[in-house]
Amino acid sequence: MFDIAIIGAGPAGATLARLIGKTYRVLLVDKRPSLDVRRRFSARKCCGGLLAPDAQRMLSEFGLGLPRSVLEGPQLFVVKAIDFQQGLERFYQRHYVNMDRQEFDSWMLSMVPSNVETRTNCHFKSYLSEDDFFQIKFLQGDRTYVEKAKILVGADGASSVVRSQMAPKRSSPKKYFAIQEWVEAGSSLPYFTSIFDREISDFYSWTIPKNDYLVIGAALQPRAKAPEMFKLLKERLRSKGIQFGKTVRREGAFILRPMKTSHLFTGKGRIEFVGEAAGWISPSSAEGISYAFRSARALAEALLAAPDGFERCYRKKTRPLRRNIFLKILKSHFIFNPTLRKAVMNSGLQSVEPYRPHEGT
Repeated sequence: MFDIAIIGAGPAGATLARLIGKTYRVLLVDKRPSLDVRRRFSARKCCGGLLAPDAQRMLSEFGLGLPRSVLEGPQLFVVKAIDFQQGLERFYQRHYVNMDRQEFDSWMLSMVPSNVETRTNCHFKSYLSEDDFFQIKFLQGDRTYVEKAKILVGADGASSVVRSQMAPKRSSPKKYFAIQEWVEAGSSLPYFTSIFDREISDFYSWTIPKNDYLVIGAALQPRAKAPEMFKLLKERLRSKGIQFGKTVRREGAFILRPMKTSHLFTGKGRIEFVGEAAGWISPSSAEGISYAFRSARALAEALLAAPDGFERCYRKKTRPLRRNIFLKILKSHFIFNPTLRKAVMNSGLQSVEPYRPHEGT
C-alpha cells in the first residue's frame, strides 16, 4: 500500500515526489521508457526547451542550479515578435535559458529520493475507488499490475488520463495540437521568434535556435488542417529571409489554453492534480514549467502541513496561481487582439532596436 501514487514524472510530478518522498511512501510512474531512470528518458517531449524567468525564479527558490548538461546554445536575450497580417516586427529584451528538455526532465527525475518507487514505461490505465484507498491499474510492457494508494495525483499533462476518467464532464481548457520540427539551421539566429498569424492559428507559432538546428513550432487548432497550416508557416518564415534545411525530427503533443478560471481544477475526493493536468499553464505564452513547480510545491506543502485536510489547504495555497492565470487570460485577450497588438507594436513600448553599424565604421 502506497500513501501517494503520482501519475507523470515531468517537472510537476518529479518535483512533488522530490518534496514529499522522504515523508510518504510514494509511487511515481511515467509512460516514457528509460533504461536507467537516474540518467535519462529515452523519449522526447514536444517542448521549445526555454526556461522562462518565472521558472528560473522557482529554481532559485528551490535552491537549485542547472547542470551544464542541461544547457544548449545559444543563450537568448531577445524575442523577435512578428505579426504577419499587419507587417510588423519588434524586438523585446527577455532572458530565457535555452536548454535540452529531455536532459532537464532527466535531471529533475534524478533528484527524486531513492526510497520513492519510480517506474518508467508504465502506462496508467484506470483506478477503482475503495473506502479509503484506490486500486490503480497499470500496464508495463505486456504485463498488467494493480497497486493500492491512499491518494492519487494526476501529473500527466494536457492529455491527463486521470482527469478524463475522474471528471469527464467537467469544463476543460481549450486544447491545441503543437507541432514542432527540428530543421537544419541555414544561419545563426540569436533570438527566439514569436509569430502571430491568424490564418495559421489564433494562438501563436515560434522559432528557437538550438546549436546547429532551428526549432520551428506552432500551436494549432486540432480540427484545422494542421499539416497545411504548418507548411504555410514554413513558407512565411522563408519569405522573411529565415533560411533552413531539411527536417531531422518532428514532434507533436497536445497543449492546453485555459481561457476562464473554471477550467482550473485542483481535484477532489483524494484525487489531486498538478501542472498542466490541473490547467496550470499560461494562456498567453503556453509557458508551463513555472506552474508545474508552483502547483507541485503547493500540494507538497499541503500534504506535509495538513495531512487530514490537504485538499482544502491545497486549494487555498493555489489561490495566487488562480489569480495569476486570471491576469494572464486578460493579457491574452490583449496580445491576441490584432487591433490592440498593432497599437502596442507601433508604439515601440519596451521594444529595443538592434544595433546595425554602418559600413566603414
